[in-house]
Amino acid sequence: MASLRAFLVLMCLAGYAAAAPPEGTSRVSYFGYDDCVALQNDSTRVVLCHHSGGRVLEYALHGVNAIALDDAGRGWLPGNKDRRGAGTGGRIDIGPEQTIPKHPLLWEGAWTASTPAPFTARLVSQADDATGVQLVRDFVLASDSSELQVTQTIRNVSRQTVEYCHWSRTFGVGGGVVVLPVTEPSRFPNRYVMYQPDGAIQMRPVDPHIQLRDGCLVIDGAPQFPKLGFDSAAGWFGYAMPNDLLWVKRFPVYPDRVYNEVAGLTVSIWYPDRPMVELEPIGPRERIAPGDSASFTETWTLRPFAFPAEGSAIDVASIKRLATPSP
Repeated sequence: MASLRAFLVLMCLAGYAAAAPPEGTSRVSYFGYDDCVALQNDSTRVVLCHHSGGRVLEYALHGVNAIALDDAGRGWLPGNKDRRGAGTGGRIDIGPEQTIPKHPLLWEGAWTASTPAPFTARLVSQADDATGVQLVRDFVLASDSSELQVTQTIRNVSRQTVEYCHWSRTFGVGGGVVVLPVTEPSRFPNRYVMYQPDGAIQMRPVDPHIQLRDGCLVIDGAPQFPKLGFDSAAGWFGYAMPNDLLWVKRFPVYPDRVYNEVAGLTVSIWYPDRPMVELEPIGPRERIAPGDSASFTETWTLRPFAFPAEGSAIDVASIKRLATPSP
């Protein structure tokens, strides 16, 4: 009888060990959603929403969230007729913006979520007939820092070759300052373009909220029109937020490849007069044969950064230093 009890205890312990999540992963309730995947180390937490659109709900350093969330989207699910909250938060998408078919199944449909390894999560979309693709998003949080690798893979599940690009569309907390390096040569006379609401693109925009300083374009407020485009090959930009966080996004740029947005952008920033700013690395055109796939990785980091007082200029040199990876 004692041996039977010992056997049952061992079986229970084995079952518990088998069910225990990988290190640095858990399931939490957040922003009206149950069973969200969380990745967490001593300083940083990432919370992911697979219920609608495969989004990032939290990317926080010491409890301060860099992601802007519209409360109208709390618990928003596919089929909700109130569209105000659809797609809030840390969104990721595919483009090109002007020619891709509408794809609500990818943008706001249900995804699956798993934690295949320590500090790692995977979100997988449904197969989408409109675009012919399925999307996979892998998130890997460093065990000892805020560094988060975000990889989106586009799988062609159709019977024909498709052409798309990676398009990140994450909302950061509004009212901050973007610092984006310029590189030469640039196709744009003023190193950026501005999209008008009617779709026209200003090739020589001038705006008091956009200045060239120390080799970087500095955007310190809502410009005349919110959508801005850049062809920088630097492969990074920083966004300093009023909550004293600096969000740096690093990503590969391929100067010899085709970028198939209308203006051939490598980065877009959408800065409206609203409580969020959209931070958008853009990947090159991927020509994907049936059964093949293409991936693009962004590396995110958060750092403490004292936001400048009203009327004070941002310290561009400090942002450059903080944006440079440690050797």
